[in-house]
Amino acid sequence: MTRTINVQEAQTQLSALLALARNGEEIILTEADKPVARLVPMLEEAPAKNGEPPAHILGLHQNGQSWMSEDFNAPLPDEFWLGEA
Repeated sequence: MTRTINVQEAQTQLSALLALARNGEEIILTEADKPVARLVPMLEEAPAKNGEPPAHILGLHQNGQSWMSEDFNAPLPDEFWLGEA
C-alpha cells in the first residue's frame, strides 16, 4: 500500500512512518502537493555502492534446490537466432 504525506507532517511522525516502511508500505513525501521523495523498506541485501548488484552467495541454497539442464551449453538452433522459433 502507498501513503502520501506532506514533508512537514512527516517530520512529526517519522517513527510511525519508519514502522510502516518496515512493514512493507511505501510512503511518498510531498511539498506543495508535488512528490519529492519516497520512503520504502530496505532490501535485506543492499546493492553495492557502485550500483552493481550484490555478489552471489555461494552455498545459499541446499543441494538439490537448483539444477542446470544437460544441454545448457549446447548451441542454439539457427531458427532461434533468425527469430523463427
